[in-house]
Amino acid sequence: MKSVTIVVAMCVVIGGGILLYSADAQEPKKMAEKEFILKPIGSVHKENGRTTLLLNEDVEPALLGLDGHSHVWVLWWFDRNDTKEQRSILQVHPRGNENNPLTGVFACRAPVRPNLIALTLCRVLTIKDNAVEVDEIDAFANTPILDLKPYIPSCDSAKASIPDWLKNREKIY
Repeated sequence: MKSVTIVVAMCVVIGGGILLYSADAQEPKKMAEKEFILKPIGSVHKENGRTTLLLNEDVEPALLGLDGHSHVWVLWWFDRNDTKEQRSILQVHPRGNENNPLTGVFACRAPVRPNLIALTLCRVLTIKDNAVEVDEIDAFANTPILDLKPYIPSCDSAKASIPDWLKNREKIY
């Protein structure tokens, strides 16, 4: 079996899907050997202080068993930053605060990055049909949702270290 590493150099929105170009792991400089298409599975809805992940009806069966989990990882698309200029920004002062050190986008959670995939851990409140109500999400209304994954403490938590500028801070993300 041939191993493939996704090295995304360009991402284009085509017909409601997201087309990612990748290169073979043995030939990292060669582009477009294989294409991957990501299609949004739903969108974020915010109304009357409630946040709902409204999924497309065709993926509703994929929610089976999610009600046994208290939290869910939501992968979503920073669609409002989908410009060549925004994607070319590789270093930022986190949270737009000049007091924070200049940091590479892979070392912070900036909404500008080469690939606009975002990740938020949400507490599940209710699940009904194709709607998952969550406590909150740092995405705008109508933001495309790419995937949901259950939070599993034994897999998703780690003894972690963080840079000094993040220590002793309240929740900043």
